[in-house]
Amino acid sequence: MTTGICNKVAILGMGCTIFGEHWELDSSDLLLEAFSECLADAGIEKKDIQAAWIGNHIDEVNIGKGGCYLANTLHLPFIPVTRVENFCASGTEAFRGACYAVASGAYSIALAAGVEKLKDVGYGGLPDSPIFGQLSRYVTPNATAPGLFAQLATAYAAKYGVSMEKIKEAITHVSWKSHQNGAKNPRAHLRRAVSEEQICSSPVVAYPLGLFDCCGVSDGAAMAIVTTPEIARRLKPDQDPVLVKALQIAVSSGEEAAYHRWDGSHIMTTRVAAQRAYEEAGIVNPREELDLMEVHDCFSITEMVTMEDLAISPPGKAPDDILSGFYDLDGELPCQSDGGLKCFGHPIGASGLRMIYEIYSQLLRRWPAERQVENARLGLTHNLGGVPHQNVCSVAILGL
Repeated sequence: MTTGICNKVAILGMGCTIFGEHWELDSSDLLLEAFSECLADAGIEKKDIQAAWIGNHIDEVNIGKGGCYLANTLHLPFIPVTRVENFCASGTEAFRGACYAVASGAYSIALAAGVEKLKDVGYGGLPDSPIFGQLSRYVTPNATAPGLFAQLATAYAAKYGVSMEKIKEAITHVSWKSHQNGAKNPRAHLRRAVSEEQICSSPVVAYPLGLFDCCGVSDGAAMAIVTTPEIARRLKPDQDPVLVKALQIAVSSGEEAAYHRWDGSHIMTTRVAAQRAYEEAGIVNPREELDLMEVHDCFSITEMVTMEDLAISPPGKAPDDILSGFYDLDGELPCQSDGGLKCFGHPIGASGLRMIYEIYSQLLRRWPAERQVENARLGLTHNLGGVPHQNVCSVAILGL
């Protein structure tokens, strides 16, 4: 009988670069920067790492095939290194590989890394991908990521009888909130607060999404070293270990676009992954039990519907919760305390681990008071890849 990995894995150390336009750096520079912080935080030597996983999406301009790039860059001593790719959830996929390896007993200490030089691909947004190109030939001609995700808004409005004006007001608050938080974070790409008036008056990208409703393009890397709780307590006797409570991934079979059961107002994989994660972690009421979240806010509408897909807001009530400040930094359940994808951008292979880095650091009370979530003990990350009707979703829950 399967039991999951709840409390079987601890995060020993993490590292994260500043995200931004790093034209002067390549992927190896970013990996080395994140690794230096991660290794120092873990308090171990490189020789103690027994296996490694690296998440990266665009191999043509980043790290190539296989795991040799990470092994060469970090001079890892002939240990197994595996490159994984699962669209925008590639970073969390690397984390899953390392966690499962430790939980299984195969290794005692493992490394998870994620990196992307997204600026180098030359696109103004995410580069062309088979998930867009293949579908566009047969189903959605001229499809774009903003266009496909924007349709969540109209479907949501039709399902719940919510006006588009209220949805626009809610997603404007989503973007405003994240930029307020990102302005306090020196590692974010965009560190300037903006007003709701600026957001509302920005150019429309795909109605109702404006410029500030779409995440940016940036470069970055993040890493985690994981081990058993027993080893973590022995190496850091004065620090409560951050434990992996759950780690679940759900991948679409494409049925959303093929059958009538999906109404276009939500993300099916998020609902599946979240419920599995709550069951694994023993969470009954996530709205009351979680203390903070990092979700995949590639677009502000995505964050809005995710609040319901994660079973935090009741069906049809996410706009009300958002507008009440429930998800603000000083609200009942802060979401995107670091600024999220809105302020970090989305270097694909790094985003999932960047989210985990924020939850890990918040649980250990490492941030200045202005952006530290008080009394946080249980946090969730949500990492989504693909398009609303064909995607992969990962949900991780971390706690003390």
